[in-house]
Amino acid sequence: MSEKLDSIFHTNDKLGNQPEWNAVEVQADGLVEEKYQGTAADRHDMRMLGRIQVLRRNFNFIPILGFSTVLICTWELLFANLLFALSDGGTGGLFWGFTVACIACVFIYLSMAEMASMTPTAGGQYHWVSEFSPRWCQKYLSYISGWLLAIGWQGAIVGLSFVAGTIVQGLISLSNPNYVPQQWHGTLLVIAAVVIAIAINIFLSKTLPIAEWFILVLHVAGLFAIIIPLLVMAPKNSAKVALLDISNNAGWSSTGTSFMIGLLTVLSSMMGFDCAVHMSEEVHNASETVPKAILWGAGLNGILGYLCIFTLCFTITDIPRLLDSPTGFPFLQLFSDVTQSNAGTAVMAAIIIITLVMAVVSEVATASRQIWAFSRDDGLPFSRYLRRVKPGWNIPLNALWVSLGFGIIIALINLGSSVALNAIVSLTISALISSYILSIGCLISKRLRGEPMPASKFSLGQWGMAINVAAELFLIPFFIFCFFPIATPVDPTTMNWAVVMFGGITVFATIYYGVYAKGVYRPPNLIQNRDI
Repeated sequence: MSEKLDSIFHTNDKLGNQPEWNAVEVQADGLVEEKYQGTAADRHDMRMLGRIQVLRRNFNFIPILGFSTVLICTWELLFANLLFALSDGGTGGLFWGFTVACIACVFIYLSMAEMASMTPTAGGQYHWVSEFSPRWCQKYLSYISGWLLAIGWQGAIVGLSFVAGTIVQGLISLSNPNYVPQQWHGTLLVIAAVVIAIAINIFLSKTLPIAEWFILVLHVAGLFAIIIPLLVMAPKNSAKVALLDISNNAGWSSTGTSFMIGLLTVLSSMMGFDCAVHMSEEVHNASETVPKAILWGAGLNGILGYLCIFTLCFTITDIPRLLDSPTGFPFLQLFSDVTQSNAGTAVMAAIIIITLVMAVVSEVATASRQIWAFSRDDGLPFSRYLRRVKPGWNIPLNALWVSLGFGIIIALINLGSSVALNAIVSLTISALISSYILSIGCLISKRLRGEPMPASKFSLGQWGMAINVAAELFLIPFFIFCFFPIATPVDPTTMNWAVVMFGGITVFATIYYGVYAKGVYRPPNLIQNRDI
């Protein structure tokens, strides 16, 4: 054990302080088996990052591709969020909004893939901000990025579980008109989804990469199992109506405003491919595999998303009827109208529910790795507890328990106020986008300062600056519209309280940083050593 520690462990960081864990703590945690330590490049990257390999590298390209594409669940979310897309933009807005989102994602994920290749770490954005930002603000910006990521990904667990649970309630309403949905029903379904996801992450962690193969097949084949009946059996719109009819069904003063707000609905179906980054320390040959997974995953989900979009645009012929569906989900009403069968509707919806629950499994893995990584640098309260990895388990078990507790607590909020729950859930997209803005913005600042870029297996070369700037030009307006309500008139129950949640988290993290964390938080740039 001591020989292995000497070979990978830095005795001091750049400030001469103690490194991320002392030797006693490392020995208590234990190192991962040699066969799970990855390639020579992975071991070099870990030494360069000043980190210790305590998680198993058992994800290859296809499993991590399946992990990320299923987590993002693009076409599933397009169906699930159809209510908001039809309210703000209609079928034309759905098509052109998704087109804009895909163009934006080209620049965003090219930028992210390059950073992931430069620095393949579970910390992701907060690490990149620390490494690339100007020295005078490195520590604070990195710290805030870590908090936004932590809260955003924890909220995503409940958000997706809530969507899956309420779809189940919608199905019950469809088959039993006398059923009256209760908030506690939805809360129990959310908790059930979170518990299942946590259990799979704990007890089936070794087989999760194998499972991702099968879930990826379901993710792809499931779409065709749904769209083929729709395209064969449903009445069709003309191409002009399907693709050019941009409508304003939410009461906004202009169609343009309605389109921009609807754009956020389809954009959310393509956001979150940094999930692969947060799994970097469990990926074989991460500096090459993770960038490929990001780009191939975005491409695959983009293609599947377009197939879904085209199907919806041409088969939705009565928008008011779908918006008034007693199920609360226009896609359930569409399935029922087309198939004229509750059983057929249930089977088609079950495919979406299953993939959404499996996406929650991936989100739990992502969220737990992110808070575990941030805790290694003492970024969160109780970091010493959160960063522990039990010997033989080689998973961030304590971080998983925190994700379980956080998920249950947020779900229980629904019993008192669904508005409060929606505010927490809606924070996810704004938190992720803000972390993208910060990390890519810091990369731009590094380029502007004329500093050499770290070596990477995937490089944007001379196009790097242009691609990074284009990504920011898309992300900034997206971020602004994250805080707009879905429809007008606006009252306390329809207000988008994400701006309050975002501001509250930022203020709290800033105060905590000033009072305590500034003295203990160790930004990653002070631990890593690029000269190795």
